[in-house]
Amino acid sequence: MAEKIALVGIGKIAVDQHIPSIQAGSEWELAATVSRNASVDGVESYTELNALLAARPDIKTISLAIPPQPRFAYAEAALKAGRHVMLEKPPGATLSECHKLEALAKDAGVTLFATWHSRYANAVEATKTWLQDRTITSVEIVWKEDVRRWHPGQEWIWQAGGLGVFDPGINALSVLTEILPQQVHLSSAELEFPENRDTPIAANLVFDYPGGAPVNAVFDWRHEGRQTWDIDVVTNDGKLHLSNGGATLYINDNLVQEGPDREYAALYHRMAQLVANGKSDVDLSPMVHVADAFTLGRRIVVAPFHF
Repeated sequence: MAEKIALVGIGKIAVDQHIPSIQAGSEWELAATVSRNASVDGVESYTELNALLAARPDIKTISLAIPPQPRFAYAEAALKAGRHVMLEKPPGATLSECHKLEALAKDAGVTLFATWHSRYANAVEATKTWLQDRTITSVEIVWKEDVRRWHPGQEWIWQAGGLGVFDPGINALSVLTEILPQQVHLSSAELEFPENRDTPIAANLVFDYPGGAPVNAVFDWRHEGRQTWDIDVVTNDGKLHLSNGGATLYINDNLVQEGPDREYAALYHRMAQLVANGKSDVDLSPMVHVADAFTLGRRIVVAPFHF
């Protein structure tokens, strides 16, 4: 029997990914939503989370698809009410918030899942397996997209806590931290801030990797051409090209794996497993790299950005 779940936040990502993934699977029933501005046909709706928590004790799991700035208060309320919680990426506005939520979940004996959807892209697991026993000599990440296309009019991204270009860039970092055999740490960064915004629109990152292999990342949210989400890895045994955000894998220029987008379906399957087994999954390593970038990054002021 499907478990009841409530979805908080009915914005673009919820409509494009969360709702179709929940409704297409057999593990979850979308039993209620919480939003001040939107609802889902045929699904009970609330405008406040506390009202849902009081009225529907039968809904044991809450999925939060809202911006990171207000997310902590919602997650805290749900955990204190004894509900399992699933967090859209990034899991919070700060690392300390996430650590507190992890402690709350442990104390309440419930599941907390900090999701990284790009880790579930079609070819990521095969990439990780291929790299395990090889010596890496270089890594190059190019993550360039058009914010106007993917986040039209979403002002929260440009406000403190919204991450700016790291909203998509953290997807690349979630893949990087999943596929590499050894951990990297950030050594330097340049962050380009529009003069009218609180968060960066572009970033250049340099990481240290054991053995000295160069690891670099370029993020740009102004890119109007072909949308690019690529990771290239050179090893002692050939070259790997992971493209389309992790969906397509080439090794030595030969296509090895590609497939459809099932990232969010995989997230909800993983959440069902965690709840069934009484476990949590809170890996904050991609967010650590973003925090380090804001700490180490040289700030460069660029032209204003307007939607």
